[in-house]
Amino acid sequence: MNLGLIGLGKMGGNMRERIRRAGHTVIGYDRNPELADVASLAELVEKLDGPRVVWIMVPAGAATQSTIDELAELLSPGDIVVDGGNSRWTDDEKHAAELAARGIGFVDAGVSGGVWGLQNGYALMVGGESAHIAKVQPVFDALKPEGDAGFVHAGKAGAGHFAKMVHNGIEYAMMQAYAEGWELLEAVHSVTDVREVFRSWQEGTVIRSWLLDLAVNALDGDEHLTHLRGYAADSGEGRWTIEAAIDNAVPLPAITASLFARFSSRQDDSPQMKMIAALRNQFGGHAVEGSGRGE
Repeated sequence: MNLGLIGLGKMGGNMRERIRRAGHTVIGYDRNPELADVASLAELVEKLDGPRVVWIMVPAGAATQSTIDELAELLSPGDIVVDGGNSRWTDDEKHAAELAARGIGFVDAGVSGGVWGLQNGYALMVGGESAHIAKVQPVFDALKPEGDAGFVHAGKAGAGHFAKMVHNGIEYAMMQAYAEGWELLEAVHSVTDVREVFRSWQEGTVIRSWLLDLAVNALDGDEHLTHLRGYAADSGEGRWTIEAAIDNAVPLPAITASLFARFSSRQDDSPQMKMIAALRNQFGGHAVEGSGRGE
């Protein structure tokens, strides 16, 4: 099938390549002309066969809203917009209603896989009407990992991003647990090789995971993470998860504490946040801050 893809950064660029490898045609647009296949959204829409499917991979909030507003003027009834960024689920509900008034379908897609998705595939959590999702299914099949897992139609519009938001909240807590364990191991004199302790956990233990594998990767590159500043940003989804928990009276002590721990990293050079920063860089290519040390 033909797909328009808007936003060709770290995620979008690799997604374009993976979809093309599956035999589909992807026409990409990005504000950086060196990455783009076309010069404008209007040209992208013009080159697509109808009914069109246009997938958005731009930052949540104003950038997504302006892109959807422009597409609403360019697309026709029967076309479909997929928001694969990290939008808030309440925005999805608004976008679905706005586009439905013009006869345009809307699907929200929570996408996980980071910079490794091109090789390993992307886990997809989608929301929207079944008929709309069925039209995009060939692209979902191209992006997802091999096998039966890695894709779910989570519910109506907004459900995909809500599921991805909870996924990221869990991720916060898991990374925090690994970081706390790593700092404690580093703090005692009796443990002389913390990196190899982490490596020993990769097989046969109940805490083995891809995040643990990435922690070992990070430690192989910088055994004591001395080149990192103990600072970790938050993307906003951790906050949204906690707000949703408050709205639904659901206790989330571990996820809440992990978000607050990131806030503390902005005050001090936290050893734990060095591991959080290293993990975020490993799976998502997120920027890190150097310690300023030359060793």
